[in-house]
Amino acid sequence: MGSDSRILSLCQSRIGYNFRDLELLRRCLTHSSAAETRLRSNERLEFLGDAVLGLIVCQYLFESYPDEREGLLTQLKSRIVSRQTCTQVALELNLRPLIFVGRGLQHIPDSVLAAVVESLIAGVYLDGGHDAARELILMAFRKELEIAQPANLQNFKSMLQEYTQRDQGLTPDYLVIDETGPDHEREFAVAARIGDVTYDPGRGKSKKEAEQQAARNALYALQESSPAEPTGESRRSQGPPAENTPEMQSES
Repeated sequence: MGSDSRILSLCQSRIGYNFRDLELLRRCLTHSSAAETRLRSNERLEFLGDAVLGLIVCQYLFESYPDEREGLLTQLKSRIVSRQTCTQVALELNLRPLIFVGRGLQHIPDSVLAAVVESLIAGVYLDGGHDAARELILMAFRKELEIAQPANLQNFKSMLQEYTQRDQGLTPDYLVIDETGPDHEREFAVAARIGDVTYDPGRGKSKKEAEQQAARNALYALQESSPAEPTGESRRSQGPPAENTPEMQSES
């Protein structure tokens, strides 16, 4: 129980919200493989969280771009409210070690990471209301909301190449650094390399999808770094510091 309590405490710290109902928080983090029944898992919360995320992002875009037409707002929303973005948010918040999964699930796929983000959004919405859920989303999706502007609707690889060729005279290349999962559910990790610097990897169901996420990570790092910042073998994207917490796997 003590270990469970620590995980719940870490999760609250990472998302910046303290639950009144800790059992609800635990359900947000519980995959069906670790639940007594599917109704005790986070599946129903994922359903609600997807709707809450979509509503709040739509409200944000509607208020932020009063002169843009519906079609463009829809494109911006689809870029932010996606499985890939939710997966990236889960990785940036370091949620993987906090998910309760059964012993049979040795590798946590992207779909589970994305589901936990949506479940937590639903949990905060139920526990603290619309304003609390909005605050969580604006914090966790800050980078996506900042880059999702009408002028940035081209793909991230094109944006990164234009940026690096203009500022550094270099063209990015992409390295496949990992492949996981069974053949029918393959996941790729790809890192963008610019000169001697390799940036945080992106992940996706295809190499193209992973390359887009890798380009996005490199763009963030380049935009956030200062000229005085030293270059090295890799540059990490911003996010909460990782803590040495063993991955929690509940018995199924």
